[in-house]
Amino acid sequence: MAENLVVGTGSKENQYQSLLPQIEALTYGERDLIANLANLAAALKSQFNFFWVGWYLVKEDELVLGPFQGPIACTRIKRGNGVCGTAWEKEVPIIVPDVDQFPGHIACSTASKSEIVLPLWKEGEIIGVLDIDSDQLNHFDGVDQHYLQELLALLS
Repeated sequence: MAENLVVGTGSKENQYQSLLPQIEALTYGERDLIANLANLAAALKSQFNFFWVGWYLVKEDELVLGPFQGPIACTRIKRGNGVCGTAWEKEVPIIVPDVDQFPGHIACSTASKSEIVLPLWKEGEIIGVLDIDSDQLNHFDGVDQHYLQELLALLS
């Protein structure tokens, strides 16, 4: 079944509020994680035109590239390495206003300037992370973190 995304306008908060019920409808009843991750990456990229939106999934002792939208990306990230590996290790969301200032940042693309990474939890364990990059400095804030965590809760 084809799905249509209605791209919201207005403030960042209004755009997230418009997107949330659409994501809920899109994922409702779909049990396949990869399908849901792919659609969520596409919806976030379409709504906000982020530079890169994607998932890294936990496979044994590293994060492995999952569904994404944007330029090619790093394939594997060790626990504790870069922003994604650090968010996984510390089990917390991380907002990086300037990736050049983050110790150990993994530069998959030099066009990336700021980043937000949030752990994806399932049954009490982190099964992956949502990674979003912007080509602008200071792009992400608490509004993004709040609503992205709400979106992630739809997948749990």
